[in-house]
Amino acid sequence: MYETPDPHHPLGSTLLGAFSSELSRFLDSQEELTSTVVSGEMLDLARRFTDGGKRLRPAFCYWGHVAADGHPTDPRALLRAAASLDLLHVSALVHDDIIDASDTRRGIPSAHRQFANHHRAMEGRGHGASFGTAAAILLGDLLLMWSVELFEESRLSPERMTRARALLAGMRTEVVCGQYLDVGASFGVTPADSISAELRVANRILEYKTARYSVVRPLLVGAALGGGSATLETALARVGSLVGRAFQMRDDVLGVFGDPSVTGKPAGDDLREGKRTVLVLTALERANSSQRNTLEALLGNANITEAQLRNGRAIITSTGALEEAEKLIVDDTATAVELLHDTDMTEDGRTALVRLAELSAQRDH
Repeated sequence: MYETPDPHHPLGSTLLGAFSSELSRFLDSQEELTSTVVSGEMLDLARRFTDGGKRLRPAFCYWGHVAADGHPTDPRALLRAAASLDLLHVSALVHDDIIDASDTRRGIPSAHRQFANHHRAMEGRGHGASFGTAAAILLGDLLLMWSVELFEESRLSPERMTRARALLAGMRTEVVCGQYLDVGASFGVTPADSISAELRVANRILEYKTARYSVVRPLLVGAALGGGSATLETALARVGSLVGRAFQMRDDVLGVFGDPSVTGKPAGDDLREGKRTVLVLTALERANSSQRNTLEALLGNANITEAQLRNGRAIITSTGALEEAEKLIVDDTATAVELLHDTDMTEDGRTALVRLAELSAQRDH
């Protein structure tokens, strides 16, 4: 029997352990079918990449339900619906790592790298990296389909499920389109004739690829499953946008200034990958011509030295872009917390969501 999670610790071991149990149970249920078709590496990697992580999306879903309707007497159905968002997220991560050519994820080799290593160990034919990419795409697809299957297993109220399905459909569309917009911006095919125009695009990416996907939609799915009112949904949508923006801005800062031993990603990975984030574009917009040329030369350079990384960080700091990002994180979080206090919801839901807003902004990985 599951314990009731503590709203003062909305990402505590009680709730995260419950999500993990549901994910493990579901993946175990897939073993018989998958093993009749392929050997175990697909399911093994699915287990590995769903073991851990921040579980923010499931948590926002769970606490969105609590905000609307309190803790369920039997939480298993809600836990399954919420945990399905983690399968969706890991699917996106697997595909993101291919797009970004990332070597690691959560401190271990990314899926396409692990499949390439499997090809090497099996002395397979052809190019190992090509096999790794193909296999990882299929793993991401499988996780996406499994996320739908796990959500449908929850079998909550038909009326509430119908509303939540529509929100989930929007979530899947928004994140893929947001990702496409991000890829287009990286390759310079998204119309933007100035850095200011690029910044406007980057803010759209921030909203659709992160804020709505990571916070708004999970919150609204949870509230819909809890039978939340239209007034509550409107407020949670605004809260989610603010918290999601703060979350992504923190991610942008960590992508340049984060400690790799904590983030699980190489130092300055966003610069190596050429990510033109709001943080980087703010620095480019404010930089003098020499600073701008230096920073532009670093973007997309996979072989950045420690000295070059320090110089890039110094430029971003000296232009005030880092200070501006930190201010936005603080201001958006404060506005979200104020709105939560002004909105009618359960006290446990309010307590948990306030804490989640703070954790999203203050994290170090």
